[in-house]
Amino acid sequence: MYRRLATVGLTTAVTLGLLAGPAAATHDPTPGAPGIGDPYYPLAGNGGYDVGSYDLALTYDPATDLLRATATIEARATQFLSSFNLDLEGLDVESVTVDDRDAAWGRVGGELTVTPQGPLPAGRHFTTAVTYSGIPQQLASPLGSTGFTHTDDGALVAGQPDSAASWFPSNDHPLDAASFDVRITVPEGLEAVSNGVLEGRRTAAGWTTWHWRAPAPMATYLVVLAIGEFDLRAYEVAGVQYWDALDPDLFTPLPELPDLPPLGVTAEASLARQPEVLAFLAELFGPYPFRAAGGIVDDPAELSFALETQTRPVYASGFFADPIGGDLVVVHELAHQWTGNLVRLAAWEHFWLNEGFATYAEWLWLEREGLVPVQQQFDTLMSDLLPADDPFWTVLPGDPGPDALFSAAVYIRGALTLHALRQAVGDDDFFRTLRTWTSAQAGEAVTTADFVALAEQESGRDLDTLFRAWLYTAEKPAAG
Repeated sequence: MYRRLATVGLTTAVTLGLLAGPAAATHDPTPGAPGIGDPYYPLAGNGGYDVGSYDLALTYDPATDLLRATATIEARATQFLSSFNLDLEGLDVESVTVDDRDAAWGRVGGELTVTPQGPLPAGRHFTTAVTYSGIPQQLASPLGSTGFTHTDDGALVAGQPDSAASWFPSNDHPLDAASFDVRITVPEGLEAVSNGVLEGRRTAAGWTTWHWRAPAPMATYLVVLAIGEFDLRAYEVAGVQYWDALDPDLFTPLPELPDLPPLGVTAEASLARQPEVLAFLAELFGPYPFRAAGGIVDDPAELSFALETQTRPVYASGFFADPIGGDLVVVHELAHQWTGNLVRLAAWEHFWLNEGFATYAEWLWLEREGLVPVQQQFDTLMSDLLPADDPFWTVLPGDPGPDALFSAAVYIRGALTLHALRQAVGDDDFFRTLRTWTSAQAGEAVTTADFVALAEQESGRDLDTLFRAWLYTAEKPAAG
C-alpha cells in the first residue's frame, strides 16, 4: 500500500497458529471459528479449514452494476468440522454445495455459515461452490471506502486490509493464502484484468470472457479486478511476462495543467522502468518470485492509493503527476511483491513489515538514482522534520492499532527502524538479513518477532533494545 507521504521534500503478538489451529481433541464435530484470530479484526477470516485454491467464474455488466458469479473453493479441514464460515458482504447467495451435495447455509452480517450434509473430518479435502449475485458494495476501511468500486466504464476492486469479501466468499485474511483462477465475462469491447498470467480470452454473443491464472499462493486482499476500457500492453523481459493496463482517458491533457504531459504519459514512462526496478529489488531481496508482473493505472475519484495486488499493482493516477513520484510508487509496490506478498503477515499488527520495508526500498532507489543518499534521508527526518514533540512518535509501528494502521509512522518510522538496524549491524549483516528474510520465510505468514530473531541470528547481536526503542516506545529514539 502506498499513500502520499512527504519525506525530504519527495513523495515517497504472538505468532498465530495456522488458521486458528485445530479444535481441542474431541469425538464430536464442532463449528469452525467465525474469525481467524487477528486481534485487530476479530471477524476477519475464519477457523477450521485451510483454502488451497479459488476458482472464480464472474459475469459483470457495467450498465446495471450486476455481478453474477460462482466461487469454487478447494480446502482442507483442520478440525472435525460440523460447519464453517466464509466472509461475504452483501450480495445474494443462491445456492451452496459441499462436494456436489446441497449444503445448508445462513448469514449474519458478513459471515456466511455453511453446514454440509455430513461433518468433515480433520484432514479431509473438500470442495465448496457458492453461487451468488447482486450489486457489490464498498467496504469500510481505515483508508475510507475500498473493495468493489464502480467506475464510469466498469469496476475496480482493490483495498486493504480487506476487499475480497465485497465480491467473492473467502477466508479473508493473509494467514490463508491460496492460488486463484479468475474468469471474468464482460460486454464485448471492455477489458477485464486480474492477477497472474492471461491464459486466454474468447468472445461470443456480445460478451468476452477473460481468463487469468495466478498459481502462486496469494492473500485474498491481493486479488485485483479491473474492468473497463484499458490500453492493455503485453510484453516479456528476462523471462517475466508483463501486462500493463492504462485507462486511455489518462492520455488526454488536463485543462488546468495544459503545459504538463498527460498523466498517462508519465505513468507509461514509470511502468516502462518495471524490469529495471525488479532487477534492482532482486539485488536486495533475491530473485523475483513470480512469473508475471505489470501495473493497472485507473482514475476513479474514489481511488487515492496504490496497492501491491500480487503481480499487478493498482495505482491511482495522481501518483504520476511527476516522474520521480511515479517511479517511487512503482518501486514501493514492486518491493511489496517480496515483503507483503511472498512473505505475508500473520496478523495486521505486524504491518510495518510490509510498509517499512517498501518505504526503505524507496530510499535505496533514491540513492541509486543519485537524488538523496539514504543517510541524508535518515538524518533530515531525525534532525529537522520530526522533532521529539511531534505526535508522529506516539504511534508504535510494531503495534499501531487498527485506527493508526496506515499512519505515517508505520511507513516512515518503520523505514527508520531498518536504517537504525543497518547502522547497528553494518551493511554486510543488514543486507544479508534482507535476503535471508525473503528466502527463508518465502510463502510464510510472519511476525515482528520472526524478523527480530533473524536479525539477531545473522548479526550475532542482542537487538531487543533497538527494536523496542524504534517499534514499541512512544517517544523519539536516539539517532545512531
